[in-house]
Amino acid sequence: MAKKPDTNTRIADNKKAAFNYFFEERIECGLVLEGWEVKSLREGKVQLTDGYVVVRNGELFIIGCQIHPLNSASTHISPDKVRTKKLLLHKEQIKKLIVKVEQKGYTLVPLNLHWKAGKIKCEIALAKGKAEHDKRDTIKDREGKREVERAMKSRQR
Repeated sequence: MAKKPDTNTRIADNKKAAFNYFFEERIECGLVLEGWEVKSLREGKVQLTDGYVVVRNGELFIIGCQIHPLNSASTHISPDKVRTKKLLLHKEQIKKLIVKVEQKGYTLVPLNLHWKAGKIKCEIALAKGKAEHDKRDTIKDREGKREVERAMKSRQR
């Protein structure tokens, strides 16, 4: 029998999103997947870095999220690792997001994939792009924190 995944564990994170965007609002949504994709996600064979969310005909889809098929995938299917996947939200939530995305500078970005009560969920964010100077500030803050941690670590020895 297959091992059940822990509830509320992360499968994959999009660390690049926090560097490139300011997050206004976070939303958790379901994801329509095929069987081989779920098996690959259990093994952690996914990449969210190049993923983004688009609106088509009043529905949300995630594009560019790569789920790499396992070597032991079934022979009667041909897995497509960059298949467009539908996101599941209530109609009212989708309408609110569409209104906000139509504003200048806003986009929807996938942040992570995680398990919740035995189901795979995707956390997306309504985000606004960072300017170049904001990215430099982020790098400067990160390096400053790293130096402080190094100093504290060397002092504890």
